[in-house]
Amino acid sequence: MTTFDKREEGFEKKFAHDEELRFKANARRNKLLGLWAAEKLGLTGDAANVYAKDVVMAEFEAGGDEDVFKKVRKDLDAKGLAPSDQDLRRTMDELMEKAVAAIKASG
Repeated sequence: MTTFDKREEGFEKKFAHDEELRFKANARRNKLLGLWAAEKLGLTGDAANVYAKDVVMAEFEAGGDEDVFKKVRKDLDAKGLAPSDQDLRRTMDELMEKAVAAIKASG
């Protein structure tokens, strides 16, 4: 194996590792967001956990943060709770930071 091949393999492994961490961080952030929104919606216990799972699954419908944002926004609006889009996105960013920190601390 040449130095180039070794370098290429190293980049591929790093890319795969980074993608796995990104996936885990998004899933964890979405669960935290779901639990946050569940609290706002007055859900507790199993109902809150089911709602959090629904938020996590929203990302897989078409992929990406926008689907998660739209689901939570719609559900909060339906209950007459109206944080601004900016506040909701800021919460998503803060929860992403917590998710990343938790993943780094665990592994």
